[in-house]
Amino acid sequence: MNVLQTGSIKTTCPYCGVGCGVLASMDEQGVVSVKGDPDHPANYGRLCSKGTALGETAYLQDRLLYPEIKGEQVSWDQALSTISGRFSEIIDEHGADAVAFYVSGQLLTEDYYVANKLMKGFIGSANIDTNSRLCMSSAVAAYKRAFGEDCVPCSFEDLDKANLIVLTGSNAAWCHPILFQQIVRAKKANPKLKVINIDPRETQTTSAADIQLSLKPGTDAVLFNGLLNYLKELDIENNFFTENCTSGIDGALQAAKESAPSIASVAEQCALSEEDVSEFYNLFANTEKVVTVFSQGINQSSSGVDKGNAIINCHLFTGRIGRPGMGPFSFTGQPNAMGGREVGGLANQLAAHMDLENPEHCDRVQRFWNSPTIANKQGLKAVDLFEAIDQGKVKAVWIMATNPVVSMPDAEKVKAALKKCELVIVSDCVRETDTAKVADILLPALTWGENDGTVTNSDRHISRRRSFLTAPGQAKADWDIITEVAHRMGFAEHFPYASAADIFREHAALSAFENDDKANAHRFFNISELQNITNQEYETFPIKPWPITAESPAGTKRLFSNGKFNTPDGKARFISVTPRAPAFSTTKEFDLVLNTGRVRDHWHTMTRTGVSPRLSAHIHEPFVEVNPLDAAQYGLTDRSLARINGPLEKSVIVRVQYSDKQQRGSIFLPIHWNGQFSSRANVGALIPSVVDPISGQPESKHGIVNIEPYVGNWHGFILSNNSTNLDLGFAKYWVKSRGRGFWRYEMAGYHCGPNWAAFSKELLGTISEDEWIEYFDKSNHTYRAAQFRGSKLINIIFIGPNEKLPPRDWLISLFQKEEISISERMSLLSGKPPADQEDAGKTVCACFNVGEKTILKAINEKGLTTPEQIGECLQAGTNCGSCLPELRGILASNTFASA
Repeated sequence: MNVLQTGSIKTTCPYCGVGCGVLASMDEQGVVSVKGDPDHPANYGRLCSKGTALGETAYLQDRLLYPEIKGEQVSWDQALSTISGRFSEIIDEHGADAVAFYVSGQLLTEDYYVANKLMKGFIGSANIDTNSRLCMSSAVAAYKRAFGEDCVPCSFEDLDKANLIVLTGSNAAWCHPILFQQIVRAKKANPKLKVINIDPRETQTTSAADIQLSLKPGTDAVLFNGLLNYLKELDIENNFFTENCTSGIDGALQAAKESAPSIASVAEQCALSEEDVSEFYNLFANTEKVVTVFSQGINQSSSGVDKGNAIINCHLFTGRIGRPGMGPFSFTGQPNAMGGREVGGLANQLAAHMDLENPEHCDRVQRFWNSPTIANKQGLKAVDLFEAIDQGKVKAVWIMATNPVVSMPDAEKVKAALKKCELVIVSDCVRETDTAKVADILLPALTWGENDGTVTNSDRHISRRRSFLTAPGQAKADWDIITEVAHRMGFAEHFPYASAADIFREHAALSAFENDDKANAHRFFNISELQNITNQEYETFPIKPWPITAESPAGTKRLFSNGKFNTPDGKARFISVTPRAPAFSTTKEFDLVLNTGRVRDHWHTMTRTGVSPRLSAHIHEPFVEVNPLDAAQYGLTDRSLARINGPLEKSVIVRVQYSDKQQRGSIFLPIHWNGQFSSRANVGALIPSVVDPISGQPESKHGIVNIEPYVGNWHGFILSNNSTNLDLGFAKYWVKSRGRGFWRYEMAGYHCGPNWAAFSKELLGTISEDEWIEYFDKSNHTYRAAQFRGSKLINIIFIGPNEKLPPRDWLISLFQKEEISISERMSLLSGKPPADQEDAGKTVCACFNVGEKTILKAINEKGLTTPEQIGECLQAGTNCGSCLPELRGILASNTFASA
């Protein structure tokens, strides 16, 4: 464990774009604990399950602690000199475009700024892109097309002030839980507030919706074009606004009418009822204060930019922008995706919201940086970047704080490309990631709790990420590593940074540089008031939304209040949208639509959340959500295993989960599981590299696949307190997850298993004092055993001919005990608790470790009818609120079952 500086530290959560404030502290035993910062305007003291469990991720096991070249520990000087030397050689021989950076929304703004400056201003290439390309680049392009600049106009406050909130492509209940709970509270406080949820799936977010629109996947633009046409027909236009503050309205209206001429046409194209479409359109037309929230379900599409603009068009037509309680609001995925946008972290951007292909902007940035060169054309966006690596055009790539071998589409090709790349450098805090395994050089970077800088959340609030743990081993800040490389490449005088504050001042100064109304040079991104901030002021910097200028030193909550936009004529632009179908349609061979997304308690590729027992308790295994009627058609049973095959000739094996909330003809797979936690669950391997032609964002929400049962000859699980990784190469399918005091392994295989009695002892390890209790039925291929060391249970292994094995929940609870009773030993191999004990069931509330069976018992015995009553009785749902939708579902199901 790292060492805490004294006192409680105000910092910011490292997960989603809400950017919650956190108070971090450590007790005398060295245990890090966190709670929400009551003063932070993003969360006012609340944290979701992931934020609440941050203390469980502040650990040193599996950390990358020193530089390595080809697996051998080296000094920092050797590593940095090797990188700078190889970069210089490659650039001299092949040109600046032969090198690239692939960075991350996990970086701090200061890290992002230095990386962008080195690549675009000194190496002279725009080949720096970010994993934010995968989540919000379509929203960036949509905002820029409409407003002339990448500006989110809204504030989180607007969710409280709205009378209608339209959620589209956003499972906010699981992906942005703090904002979802804000919406739930707003509904209770404002009886007028209606919520519409637009999503092919009925998700946990549906629990707060007055109307659920389960549209046909990929038809979002038709729905919003139809809304625009409907608004025109009812004459809901804000004429003053459209005439004075917008342009291009006629073309947008014509395109909307052609593609969505009537409610009947929209209903047919979107596979919705006319009644539901009409109710949505009427609510939007007759409600002034409307916030439309859009997220990955809109962005991750081959027409994601157009979908975003179809939404924005409706707000421009009604003038519902720039005022409280209204606007088109992109919920950003990563904690600092917005900070990356500010500094030009994308391959098609220049720093401080300037444009690569604008000669005046390039000249301005080059003069400010006093750089020898400046990139003046777009670099390679993420998918194209890895394609160029595969083709040998990019010969060196530096990957920072991201795991593209898991997260990119066509992930196996990405892995193969990196394997044959001349030089792969990975800066990370974790030593064993799928991407680190193909690196030539590994650089240990600081992570949450250790690094220091700023981040910007989804509503433009700049917050401080403060360090409260000492740097472990030889780990360095990302900006420091990049600066050292810049020095060795001959650019020392241009990278004079001694602290993150030095970089932030320069970043703020660039935002102010020639940023005025002369010659259309005005940019909304302007934090000029901070360009002379002192080190002490930086350390104590309060949370503020940009712009932050002399005229608005406290920041600006919402943009465009004066109807002025960053376009040549100062007007917002309507965009003519012609809806396009997804790139791939189902075929006879691949007859299912694949939708991907997140689960409640895990984040990205699990390198952080996967080590938290609390976060692995709710969903411990990758799964496929299937409509029961589809499951019957394909021979799948609930909780069985299935193989999903895609057109890239790759497949995954995951657990089947029935859901009547899932549309027929579509399945859902979560994105998180990587090679450290599963054998065959990398969903990126199923997603083709199809992108939006404007944003370059991959179409991760609409793949095509087929599905079939995976019928293993044996199935099993291991519960083990062994802290070392078990070698599960003998299993065709395996998944591991961390629990409190144990690891859980789920397994299955095609071929008949080994001699389990002998093999288990070899696999799990045994010493002479150990006691084993075993049951073996050779005819039924059944083996069950438990291993004790003294009075302590240390291993359990159950093997059977199919997946119908006992529940694990009671067995798991035994690992919390120092001594196992005689009755528990007698019951152990049955998998069922003794008569005097209860099985709590699967975990529902991760914060308080409350199981489903415990909740059901309380409901039935005490007549509980609301989530609030469950909370009063069991605490479930009273901390972060992430489980409240599930509690409502349990109540609804129990009511139905009892009727």
